[in-house]
Amino acid sequence: MLKLVRDEAVRQATVTRRLAFAVCVLFAGPAGAQGPLSSPRMTCADAMALVKRDGTAVLSLQPGKTERFVSDRSFCAMSEIAELRFVPTRDNPECPVGYRCREPDYGDWDWP
Repeated sequence: MLKLVRDEAVRQATVTRRLAFAVCVLFAGPAGAQGPLSSPRMTCADAMALVKRDGTAVLSLQPGKTERFVSDRSFCAMSEIAELRFVPTRDNPECPVGYRCREPDYGDWDWP
């Protein structure tokens, strides 16, 4: 009788774990499939707030062209510099949304 009760408890725990896993997979799937947000559909204030809030964001500038923007240089690699970028938004054709990380060119150095 004791073995039967223990087997039932193990079975219930297994079913509960499987159900919890299925729920996690169900809700995690669509979030990972989201594409980049389209900057021409956003207002300038919304695009700037998104980059500032998250620190980094990938925006679609036009179909097939995406770019990563950061709020400051701390999101760039050690060898990269942060360059201010302007993107078209719904209400501003040149919105200063954030910075783009890039490797510096020869002309970027302040040579005497």
